[in-house]
Amino acid sequence: MVQRVSVHARTSASADAVYALLRDGASWPTWSPLGSFELVGEGKDEPEGLGAVRLFKTGGFRSYEKIVALEPGRRFGYALERGLPLRDYVAYVDLSPSGGGTEIHWHSTFRAKIPGTGWFYRWFLGRFIGRVVAGLATAS
Repeated sequence: MVQRVSVHARTSASADAVYALLRDGASWPTWSPLGSFELVGEGKDEPEGLGAVRLFKTGGFRSYEKIVALEPGRRFGYALERGLPLRDYVAYVDLSPSGGGTEIHWHSTFRAKIPGTGWFYRWFLGRFIGRVVAGLATAS
């Protein structure tokens, strides 16, 4: 069964400023609960371009994420390559101008590899992504 996570936040920063943070993997550990960043595969036209693979380490977890969408000031997307017991995980961060700032909508879909655990990962990722989005809104 497909699981969905959806988190919203608002910031007074411009969509371009928020997008710049999303594009810069090295900045993520400064504004999110992620522990460290490493670029393990460069993108098609630039290091963190489409197809780039970024490794985030947090505690004992490693998450390899491939950049799948880059729309300046509008959308950033990534797909989990490996690291969590999930299938078909993809997330998009949509940015919309709103009242002199930006509305952030971080949403993802996935299927659990282990039957019966989808509810847990939906709950866990909902809380974790909530912290990530709050940090992004504050940092921007």
